[in-house]
Order: sequence, then structure tokens, then C-alpha cells
Amino acid sequence: MKNLSRLFFATLLLVSVSMANAQDKDYPWAIAVGVNAVDLYPVGEDAPQGEFFDEYFNLGDHYNILPSLSTLKVSRYLSDGFTFNFVGSINQIDKIGDSTADDLSYYGLDGIVGYNFAELWDSKSVDLNLGVGGGYSWIDDIGAGTLNGNLGISYWFSENVGLTLESTYKHAFEDYLSSHFQHNLGLAIQFGAKDTDGDGIFDKDDACPEVPGLEAFNGCPDSDGDGVEDAKDDCPNQAGLAEFGGCPDSDGDGVMDKNDACPDVPGLKQFNGCADTDGDGVADPQDNCPEVAGPSANNGCPWPDTDGDGVADKDDLCPEKAGTVANNGCPEVTAAVQKALNDYAKTILFDTGKSSIKDRSQGVLNDIIAILNEYTNARFTIEGHTDSVGSEKTNQRLSESRAEAVMKYLIENGIGSSRLEFAGYGEAKPIANNKTREGRALNRRVEINLIKN
Repeated sequence: MKNLSRLFFATLLLVSVSMANAQDKDYPWAIAVGVNAVDLYPVGEDAPQGEFFDEYFNLGDHYNILPSLSTLKVSRYLSDGFTFNFVGSINQIDKIGDSTADDLSYYGLDGIVGYNFAELWDSKSVDLNLGVGGGYSWIDDIGAGTLNGNLGISYWFSENVGLTLESTYKHAFEDYLSSHFQHNLGLAIQFGAKDTDGDGIFDKDDACPEVPGLEAFNGCPDSDGDGVEDAKDDCPNQAGLAEFGGCPDSDGDGVMDKNDACPDVPGLKQFNGCADTDGDGVADPQDNCPEVAGPSANNGCPWPDTDGDGVADKDDLCPEKAGTVANNGCPEVTAAVQKALNDYAKTILFDTGKSSIKDRSQGVLNDIIAILNEYTNARFTIEGHTDSVGSEKTNQRLSESRAEAVMKYLIENGIGSSRLEFAGYGEAKPIANNKTREGRALNRRVEINLIKN
């Protein structure tokens, strides 16, 4: 019953530790295969055994070694540097202390909770382990539970493969089984690294462990396949260019689509990616005449010029009559026109000594009106003149009244009053000799002259 109790205790220890709530680490599992040596000498028991650690490294005299693979160790990382190790071993005992034995068989099943000091100094190549646990060992038909203390060191050639060396002291619960040391040398392989998103990149190396990604981006995705990882891609669902943060530029005009008002037509940056076909500074979508240059004030269309004189209707004071730029689009009064006006004006007849116009002068006045209507923006002064017969004062008054009479007639027949003014000069500006009848006739006249700006 006593032996069964101790065996139950050792079994319970193994089961309880193996069921611990493990936390994942880089490689939570490891398996090691190798050889072991059983040494029954330096354990502090009576002869033929010696004191503790006496001749601890005497391989030739005291170590029992089976020349084949004789140890299998499975390890599971728990958390915070702790691991659980299950070790199965076989051997052949032909040395007990300084005495020989007759090829006794040896079997061991052990569970060790170990602490890995490598996490304290963040080593990637060397592990130092200290462990405690229990197990059950048999020498031939004699078996007993053991309390184990363990010290080991591992050197890792890579992340997965390493060489392990450890020494375990096994204290037997029963007197009929000798306490002993067991040394193991093996090749260990780590595995079981977690790949949560299944992208082939272990979580420990995966910058995006919960989203499938690419090795080129440390496990992070590039959803649109444009070579820019999603975390740095301003348009992760649309293939684009790295220079635009992963956003597309469909028309290749240097303006990314999300900022391009015309994403399918190459355009200019100053027009948010839209074209200006006629080069008038108005983008085509706002240009009512996209193929003909025109000012923005007229929505990209040229101003109309109805009379074709080179002066736009908006600036043309005579939009339906061809004129000159200098005269704001209106025809200019030439010297010939001016002469024609005065030739007509000189034939206007008045009643003697009065300002009333004779009826037969109506045709001449209508001819004058026709000329004035050709130059609608021109202003004229109507000047009255007399000969020297009579008093100067009377002549002055008569010249003014006759000029005014002509002006009134023109206004009454459609000429704008703002275009006309009148003046009388009496006998002050003769054009012929007042001493002759012919000269006086020429001096009695009306002139219509252009007012120049």
C-alpha cells in the first residue's frame, strides 16, 4: 500500500502538470531524441557507491550507456519561461558503483516542470534550464517512484534545431531502488509555432497575425495586389501606384482618381484632372465651347461680334454696324461724310429774317437724318451763321434760333437729343466777302459738325 501511494502521488503530479493551461510561445512544442547515461555511483549511499558528486564525470568506470538511441523527450511550453517535459528512456545497467552487474535492463518515465532562464537575458541560441518533477524508474523487475531534480543546457543551431545536454538526479522513494543520476544528450527539434491566419507566416513573425498576408509585407495583406500593403494603402481595395499611396490614376494624368474630377480623361492638375481642349483657361466640363477658345466670363465661349468688326457685341456701341475699334465698334465719321453733311446743311432755307424752315428744305433735312442714323454714337453740334447785314445783336440771335430750329427738327424726327447741341455765331465766322451779294449768300448758312472726344 505504501508503494502504491507513492506511485499514485508521482502519477498525479505528471497528470496535473500536463493539464496546465499553457500559453503559446514562438514554438510551444519540442521533441528530442538522443542517448542517456545512468550513473549509480555519486549518490551518497553505501559502498559500492560513493559520496554525492564523487567522480561525477567518471564516464569509463561509472556511466551505463546503451550504444543506440535511448531517450525520447517531449516538451510543451507553458508560460513565463516554464515548460513541461515528458521523458521516456531505456538503458542497460552493467555498473553499479564500483561493482559490475549482469546486464540489467533500465526503464524510466519522468515528468519535469522546467524553467528556462533564456527569457531573462533574451538569448536566441543558448538555453539554461532548471527543473523539478517526478517519475518512475525500473531496474529489471524492481521499480519505484522518484523525485527528480534537473539541470540542462541547450544550444540552438537555428530557430528549430538544437543540441541538448542535461543531468537529472532521481531520488527513489523506496530503499530497494537506488537513487541515481541520469544524463541525456540529444538532438531537439522545436515545432508547433502558431499561424492564426493560415498565411504560412508564424504569428511570431507576422505583423498582422489575424489577417492572411504576404511574406513580403511580414504577413500583412495587399488586398488589391498593387504592391502597397493595406496598412500603407490609402485605397486598399483599388489597385494603384505607390507614388499615390496605393491609389489609382486611371487616365495617367498625374492626378489620382479620388481627387480627379475627370478620372477617365487625361487632364491638368490645375483643373483637378480635367482637360482644357481649347487652352482658354476654362476646364472642358465648365466650358460651353470646349473646342473654341473664349473667356471664362463667357463660360469659355468667344464673345459674339454680330457685325464682324472685331469689337465684341458687349463692348460694341454699334453691334449691328461694322465700325472701328477706336470708335468702340461704330463707324467713324469721315471727312467725306462731314463734307456731305455740311453740303446738305448749307441748302437748308429759312424764311427771310426768321428761324422758320421753308417746307422745300424737308428733303434735305431727311437726307441729313439718314446720315446721322448711320453714326449712332457720334455727337454733332449745329452751328448757325449770318451775313453782316443788320445789327450784330440781331444777327447773333437769329443764328442761334435757326440752329436751334434745325436741332428741334432732327430730334422730332428720331435723332437722340443727347447726340445734338447747337450754337449761334452770328456774323463772326464768315466764309466769304460780305460786300458782295454772292459772298453774303454763302455766309448765311447752317453747319453740322462732328463733336470730337
